[in-house]
Amino acid sequence: MQKGNIGVTTENIFPVIKKFLYSDHEIFLREMVSNAVDATQKIKTLAEKGDFKGELGDLTVQIKLDTEKGTLTISDRGIGMTEDEIDKYINQIAFSGVNDFLDKYKDNANAIIGHFGLGFYSSFMVSKQVEIITKSYKEGSKAVKWSCDGSPAYTIEEVEKVDRGSDIILHIDDDCKEFLEKNKIQELLNKYCRFMPVPVAFGKKSEWKDGKMVDTEEDNVINNIEPLWTKTPSTLKDEDYKNFYRELYPMQDEPLFWIHLNVDYPFNLTGILYFPKIKANIELQRNKIQLYCNQVFVTDQVEGIVPEFLTLLHGVIDSPDIPLNVSRSYLQSDANVKKISTYITKKVADRLQSIFKEDRKAYEEKWDDLKIFIHYGMLSQEDFYDRAKDFALFKDVDNKYYTYEDYKTLIKDNQTDKDGNLVYLYTNNQEEEYTYIQAAKQKDYNVLLLDGQLDSPMVSMLEQKFEKSRFTRVDADVVDRLIVKEDSKKVELEEEKRDNLSQVFKSQMPQIGQADFQVEVQALGQESQPVLITQSEYMRRMKEMSKFQAGMSFYSQMPDSYTIVLNSDHALVKSILEDCENKTTEALKPIVSELKGLQARLAALHQSQSGKKPEEITQDEKDDVKNTEESISNEKKKKTEVIANYAKDNSIVHQLIDLALLQNGMLKGQALDAFLRRSVELIK
Repeated sequence: MQKGNIGVTTENIFPVIKKFLYSDHEIFLREMVSNAVDATQKIKTLAEKGDFKGELGDLTVQIKLDTEKGTLTISDRGIGMTEDEIDKYINQIAFSGVNDFLDKYKDNANAIIGHFGLGFYSSFMVSKQVEIITKSYKEGSKAVKWSCDGSPAYTIEEVEKVDRGSDIILHIDDDCKEFLEKNKIQELLNKYCRFMPVPVAFGKKSEWKDGKMVDTEEDNVINNIEPLWTKTPSTLKDEDYKNFYRELYPMQDEPLFWIHLNVDYPFNLTGILYFPKIKANIELQRNKIQLYCNQVFVTDQVEGIVPEFLTLLHGVIDSPDIPLNVSRSYLQSDANVKKISTYITKKVADRLQSIFKEDRKAYEEKWDDLKIFIHYGMLSQEDFYDRAKDFALFKDVDNKYYTYEDYKTLIKDNQTDKDGNLVYLYTNNQEEEYTYIQAAKQKDYNVLLLDGQLDSPMVSMLEQKFEKSRFTRVDADVVDRLIVKEDSKKVELEEEKRDNLSQVFKSQMPQIGQADFQVEVQALGQESQPVLITQSEYMRRMKEMSKFQAGMSFYSQMPDSYTIVLNSDHALVKSILEDCENKTTEALKPIVSELKGLQARLAALHQSQSGKKPEEITQDEKDDVKNTEESISNEKKKKTEVIANYAKDNSIVHQLIDLALLQNGMLKGQALDAFLRRSVELIK
C-alpha cells in the first residue's frame, strides 16, 4: 500500500471548496454522476474511432445505496483510470499542486472553469471518507483503490477488479444522513440527472407481488437519454411536444404553443420554449425554464440568458457555450450570453409573427393568453416593441381584434377631437362600466377592452409611441366630453340655481373611504342619466402606475378623485331644483340678501385698497376686510344648512346618489341595505 499527502491541509482546501465551489451540498450527486457519464461517453467515442477494440457491453451508470454500511456508490463502465492518472487528476487537481492552485485562484473563484477533478471534490461535502476503485480500459492496466478521509493524507493500493470503469464509494457523514434516504436520492436524480445522455439506474424496478412491493431484475433507469430537444424538429409531431410538456410540468394546462430552438453558429444552443397559460400573478410563473449543459441540469434561474419578459415561458435550454462557474451554480459575464439572449428574443418574435401571418384566426383565439408575454416584452425591451407592434392586437368590447394600424384606421374619422388628437376609449371592466360603454356606442364610438395585468403601463407607453393620441377610460367624463369636437355650450342654469342644486347633492354625499367627491351641473340631454359619477383619468392612471413604478408610491396614498355630474336637462333633477326652491326660498331670502350686501361691501373694500401699498393700509381697514370675509363665510354656512336640511329628507335625492354609487360598485354594507329599503318604500 502506498501512502501519500495531497500537499495541503484541510484548513485551506475544503473551506475554499465550500466557499467558492459547492455551497449547496446536494450538488455532489450531480457532479459524481456527471463524471461517470463523461467517462462512459469517452469509452463510446474511443470505440467509434477504433481506439478501443473491446466489447462495450452495458454502459448504464449504477447508483446504489447501502444504509447498513452508510454508503452511496456511483459505478460506471467508462474509461477508468490508472494509478498515474489518479495522481494526475485527483491528487494534483488539474495538473498543478493544490498549493499552487489555491494561491492562483483564491481571489478569483470564477477562473477555475475547466479544471478537471474539481467536481470530484464536491463529494467531501457530504462524506467522511471517499474511495475510488478504478481500472483503466488500457490493455494490461491494473485496478487500484484510492482512499481519503478528507484530510491531506490518502492511500492508494492495487486491488482486484474484473471490469474497466470506476466505483466511487461515498461514506456519508453523520450530519448528512439525509443522503442515505432512498426518496432523497431519487429526488436529486430526478432533478439533476433525468436527461443525462447515458442510462442512469438507481436500484431495481419494483412490482406488487404477494401483497407487497418487491424488486425485480430490471434496472430502474431514471433518465431519458434522448429528450425531445435533442431531436430534429421535422421528425416531431404536436403530440410529442405536448407529452414532453406534461413530463416537465405535470398537472399544468396545455401550452398555447412552443418554439424549438436549434442553432450551431455562432454558438451551440438547443431547447424547447413553451408559452403557458398564465392565470394569476406573473411572479408565480417565473423560474420555470430549466437550463442544461450537455443534458446536465444546471439551474432554473435563467435571468441573463433569457430576456426578462421571457422568464414567463416554460421549457428547456441546453447549451455547452453558456459560461458557468466551476460549480455550475451561476452565470458569468460573457459575450455569448448577450448573443444567446438576442437570438432567443428574435426567435420568439419570428415565431409569433409567423403564427399571426399563417393563421390569424387561431392567433386571435390565443391572444387573451398571449398578450401578457407580448406586453411584458414591449414594456421591457425597445427592440421587442419594434418587432411586436405589427402583431400586437387590440380587442374591443365586442370581441373583435385589430392590429394597431387597423384600429387607427377604424376610429380616426369619428374619434378625433377638435385639437386633432386621436382618442382611444377603453374600459377595464365591461360589466361595471356597462352604462358608460353603451353611451359611447350610441355615439358610434368604439371601446377597447383593456383588462389585462399589464394594460395600465401599456396605455402610458402607447400614448408616447402613437402620434397625437390619448387613451381615456369611458367613465372618465360624461360622454359628450370624452371626445370634445367643438367648444362646449354653457350650462343654461343661472349660477345661483346651479350652486343650490350642487349643494343639495353635495351635502348628502356619504363618506366612502378616502374618496373625494366634487359636484358639477351639466346639460346632458333629457335622455341621459340624471346623475353620473366620473373619475379623473389622470389621477386614476397615476394611482394604477404607482403599483408598477418605484418612486410613485405617494400617488397610492392620495384619495380617489370622483365627480358627481348632475344632468340639468333630466326631469328628476329639474323637479328636485324646483322643489328645493319652493321649500327653501323664504328661509334663504334674508340670507341671500345679507350675502349680496356683504359681497358688495367686500368688493368695495378691495377696490378702495387696490391702489395702496401694503404698509399704507391701516389695521382698521385690514380688520374690516377680515370681519366681512368671516361674515360672508357664516352666511354661506347658514345657506348650506338650510339646503342640507331640505335635502336630508328628500328620498329622491338619496335614491339618485345611491343609484350612481351602485352603478360604480361603491354602495355596500349598511348604505346598500338602506337603499334597498328605500327602493321598496318608493315602489309602494
